[in-house]
Amino acid sequence: MECAKCGQPISDGESCEHFGSVLCEDCYIQAIEPLRTCDVAAVHSAKTHRAAAGQTGTDGLTALQKSIYEYVVAQGRATKPALSEAFGLTALEVDRQMTIMRHCELLKGRKIDDVIYMVPFDLE
Repeated sequence: MECAKCGQPISDGESCEHFGSVLCEDCYIQAIEPLRTCDVAAVHSAKTHRAAAGQTGTDGLTALQKSIYEYVVAQGRATKPALSEAFGLTALEVDRQMTIMRHCELLKGRKIDDVIYMVPFDLE
């Protein structure tokens, strides 16, 4: 059996049904609880918790998140497909990492010439 959304094979007993479609666990979670990149409450929570922990910049990020942040800063901007290729991540995993860094106000999306790029948060 394979996931109706991503096409990946699903082991017996590992499938989830959502509105008549058979999904893998990742696609099911994404379907019932989509990422909210621009979430005011999540930004407030991340900023408050990081400040309470004395974290600034990339403090508290995973090694992958730090690498992605440094890559975007070094390049000045990067598309999600470029990040996916550079780090060997699926599009969903790039979105997850970007959501965390957006909540920490480290990176954000910016549309430039009809292309959406990830850019440093403080870029005007």
